[in-house]
Amino acid sequence: MLVGYALVYPFLQPQPVGIAKELAMLGLAGALSVAAVFFAAVVWYAADLRTVLQLVAPEQRAATPNSVWWMLALPYNFIEDFFIIAAVTRSLRQMAAVKPVLQQLSGFGVGTGFGWCAAQIGSLLPNQAGSGFAIVALVCWLLHWRFIRQAKRLLQSL
Repeated sequence: MLVGYALVYPFLQPQPVGIAKELAMLGLAGALSVAAVFFAAVVWYAADLRTVLQLVAPEQRAATPNSVWWMLALPYNFIEDFFIIAAVTRSLRQMAAVKPVLQQLSGFGVGTGFGWCAAQIGSLLPNQAGSGFAIVALVCWLLHWRFIRQAKRLLQSL
């Protein structure tokens, strides 16, 4: 409930703050375009996570591949993302125990994976700090996505 409130708070203020202010600066068409591109990227990222889990042997999986789609369920996803990243990390570690070639995956993306999850919570702050957290979240997310694509290529080569 707190995450839900934090998501709508900027839009309830007399003057736009936080994300509401940033979206207002873009105008309706710009805001819708940014939202559409971001949503498409999240769907693509979730599809890559799903593929990674599908490529992990079923007995090594910490979650079902389709569980990653919870990433799209606002505001639930702000908390669920931690569990998704933990499950993918655990699955890769368990798979690496039986397929040592996977041990070359650096840290299993823990820092960037949990980094973007934590920073997206911070991005809910309706001020400059929130904007800073949003930038950190975006950078960590892109780095984690790069890691996931590397893991996907390695798993596909097995």
